[in-house]
Amino acid sequence: MSEDIKKGLLGIVVDETEVSKVMPEINSLTYRGYAAQDLCEYCKFEEVAYLILNKDLPNTIQLKKFEKEERDNRDLSKELYSAIKQMPKKSHPMDVARTAVSIMGLDDKETTDSSPEANMRKAIRILAKTPTALASFYRLRRGKKIIKPKKKLNIAENFFYMCFGKVPQKEIVKAFDVSLILYAEHSFNVSTFTARTITSSLSDIHGAITGAIASLKGPLHGGANEEVMHMMSKIKKPENALKWINKALDNKDVVMGFGHRVYKSGDSRVPTMREYFGKVAKIKKDKKFEKIYDIVEKVMIDRKNIHPNVDYPTGPTYHLMGFDTDFFTPIFVISRITGWSAHIMEQHSANKLIRPLASYKGSQHRKVVPINQR
Repeated sequence: MSEDIKKGLLGIVVDETEVSKVMPEINSLTYRGYAAQDLCEYCKFEEVAYLILNKDLPNTIQLKKFEKEERDNRDLSKELYSAIKQMPKKSHPMDVARTAVSIMGLDDKETTDSSPEANMRKAIRILAKTPTALASFYRLRRGKKIIKPKKKLNIAENFFYMCFGKVPQKEIVKAFDVSLILYAEHSFNVSTFTARTITSSLSDIHGAITGAIASLKGPLHGGANEEVMHMMSKIKKPENALKWINKALDNKDVVMGFGHRVYKSGDSRVPTMREYFGKVAKIKKDKKFEKIYDIVEKVMIDRKNIHPNVDYPTGPTYHLMGFDTDFFTPIFVISRITGWSAHIMEQHSANKLIRPLASYKGSQHRKVVPINQR
């Protein structure tokens, strides 16, 4: 009798979580019960980070304390700065992010302490330091000097400042902040499940997040926003879009930035990110990618009934902001550290070693023949 194998764990419920859920009754991704689009409208990323880590939105005093702790921990150790300076300039920034978090684990005096209190402190430190590490590499590979973080700036403003030496218009910062909120958490996705699996062996939070970053690098997960931009760069101009997308579908090519295993009626994050993509395009006076976006989206819906996911509008938005394409997914990392950390702490709170079974289909028992008789 054949075993019932669920490839990719499709449809398998492996645990419980309080962190997030896509609520079908409102077709919305929710963090701790709050709709992500509402959080984008009324909150900044730091408030949402606090919510994800602490289970509720902060009041003014709680937020101020949280922000102070994050800002006080942004600078890197001499050892980490030195390591980043020695990394090959051609390295993919996701590899830099993965390595940087691993080195943070070497620096951190609480690495082996996985108590809830220590994990919370470490989560905030990783959240604070990762943007600095990535921005440092961003500058170095362009032959520029590292810009140290500024405590008076929030996370979004500070990242722009460390990468470019200046903070853009508030509308651009808001769009970036919104993207961080929308990327912050998404239940048992591949990278989160990776983090929880590593945690289930009672490994440390730095190791779990390092593994999650490696998982997120793949184009079927976080890397999709980079692939969207590569696609739009190939299309080049709106006049080419209709022919390009129809040819891609005729050839049965995979079109990145579309479809999602969880959403049945379209990714609920897309309308909000699409709105801010439009705002950034207007400020930058560049409507080319918006036009390409709309043409490709219409064909995908008309021909395949497949809707965009959040990576589709996010890719060109980051491009218009001035970020290199291979830095899109590392920005995702900055945000998702909050979700990963919450799941890691949740896994620790009610841990069971994750150890699924496999259906063996290899050779049956064979006798070993000595090498001189083979």
